[in-house]
Amino acid sequence: MASTLRQWVRVFRPVLVPNVGHLALLAAGAMTAMGVEAISVADADFVWPQIKFVPVALAAMVLAAVIHYRRLVPLAYPMLIVIGVMLIVLLIPGVPHAFVPVRNGARRWFNLQFMMFQPSELAKVAYVLALAAYLRFRSNYRTFRGLLAPALLTFVPMGLILKEPDLGTSLVFLPVLFAMLTAAGARLKHLLAVILVGLALMPAMYPLLEPHQKDRIMAMISQVRGDPRYRSSIGFQGYKAMTLVGAGGVSGQGEAQAKVLVDYNALPEPQNDMIFAVICVRWGLIGGLAVFGLNLLLIVAGLAAAGMTKDPFARLIAVGVVTIVFTQMLVNIGMTVGVLPITGMTLPFISYGGSSLVANYLLVGLLLNVGGRRPIIMANPSFEFE
Repeated sequence: MASTLRQWVRVFRPVLVPNVGHLALLAAGAMTAMGVEAISVADADFVWPQIKFVPVALAAMVLAAVIHYRRLVPLAYPMLIVIGVMLIVLLIPGVPHAFVPVRNGARRWFNLQFMMFQPSELAKVAYVLALAAYLRFRSNYRTFRGLLAPALLTFVPMGLILKEPDLGTSLVFLPVLFAMLTAAGARLKHLLAVILVGLALMPAMYPLLEPHQKDRIMAMISQVRGDPRYRSSIGFQGYKAMTLVGAGGVSGQGEAQAKVLVDYNALPEPQNDMIFAVICVRWGLIGGLAVFGLNLLLIVAGLAAAGMTKDPFARLIAVGVVTIVFTQMLVNIGMTVGVLPITGMTLPFISYGGSSLVANYLLVGLLLNVGGRRPIIMANPSFEFE
């Protein structure tokens, strides 16, 4: 009996024994609670569906934490392939709308009857594992030609998601690629060259954007210039979001008043992409800083987990997780306050969405997994090159 108990404790050690991953869990839990309250202000009809996914997300987190990260290595590529097939199915013409519904011209979800499943959210998790598995014992990416394989691994899921279209989710992949390559010891001069080439090609890619994506860029430019011409058309969502952010002041409005302001301004997607505006009108500048601080706590916990492990696969996982959270937070807040174009990026742990919540807690589970494993004694340092 005692030996069985010790075995179970050993299995669940990353969840039961305090480690830096628990700081990430603390931050995620606080943001989830804040998100539920903000969703109730935005639209109370979405509160219960969000709450129902919390136990599912926690179960997914525990599963991601207790399976030793080394056992995830052989599963990484198959997971990415399966999710890649799902992304392809979403784009196949003729698939019944009852199974693949079309919302605002986008094909992003599978209708499983009991829930709407968005494969692109899990694609981020599978991508981090696959890229970490590829980079862990290699050094060829320290040459310019060696960057082609990681780039291909990135652009395939990224391109499929962009085709849905889902610009917001697709934007996450490139920062993750550069962060994980940097952590793995890729030469900064090569990465800088790629960035400069990308920036030079951006004007040439503009004609390839969808009309609504071009409109969002124009709306952002008009906001920055103080041009009011688009406030009632393509710039409506951004203008109303900024209005609500300012209406919260320092300490925010009462719950009833906040609901009135959100309803009166008719902010599109207040429970989802624009949830940060709802947080600011409800809790003001204090609430906005709290969101930033909780994300910062999660990021610091992830970086600490990466620094404490010598396993290259584990270190890259932690860096990838941190980059996903940081990128989504930065883009979501930036588009809400008008300094970035609106891309449909959700705010981790706070925005409404079952698939998003489950995927985000999978990321926390991976941090628990990395942070809860004892460093290997006498192991060589990871990614140190002459």
